[in-house]
Amino acid sequence: MNRVIAFFDFDGTITSKDSLLEFIKYCKGRRAFYTGFLLHLPVLVAFKLKLLSNQRAKEIMFRYFFGEMPVEEFEQHCLDFSREEMPSMIRPKAWKEIRKLQESGAEIVIVSASPEDWLSHWCKLAGATCIATKLVVRDRKISGEIDGLNCHGREKVRRIREAYDLAGFSQIYCYGDTPGDRYMLSLGTYRFYKPFR
Repeated sequence: MNRVIAFFDFDGTITSKDSLLEFIKYCKGRRAFYTGFLLHLPVLVAFKLKLLSNQRAKEIMFRYFFGEMPVEEFEQHCLDFSREEMPSMIRPKAWKEIRKLQESGAEIVIVSASPEDWLSHWCKLAGATCIATKLVVRDRKISGEIDGLNCHGREKVRRIREAYDLAGFSQIYCYGDTPGDRYMLSLGTYRFYKPFR
């Protein structure tokens, strides 16, 4: 057995910017972005004080910015964003590490709290598997709700174990950049915290 797999957090680890925030700016413009966050300042404060969960805060913001948007329109925004904006957000050292691992035969898996809707496009181009937050669609419109749990913290581990039998890998590389990634990092035979900064 000599199978190798590498799990990467995306935002902040592979990227220099948060893709969710950049996606909102891309779709809505900077003025609408800052206005929306100013209007939801109580939500952000409650989240920072741990009075509101990461998932609930994210759903409130998603509903405000994208609720009732036709799914076809949303998907086009995601595709355009992945092509036009995301390449410039990728840390060169992270990209080099991904390529080095792929050349050695490792399977690359991106595990992210960001929605799979734009991340999956980038993963496809990068030759990586995408495990990410899923959004609820109702009547062909974005509801603003998260399907199941936000792919964050312990949920990353649950989703990884659901998709992979880790006992089948001789080497497991894990990369993250926030305290919430420590659960995923604990799976690794090789662990890297903020490695590309």
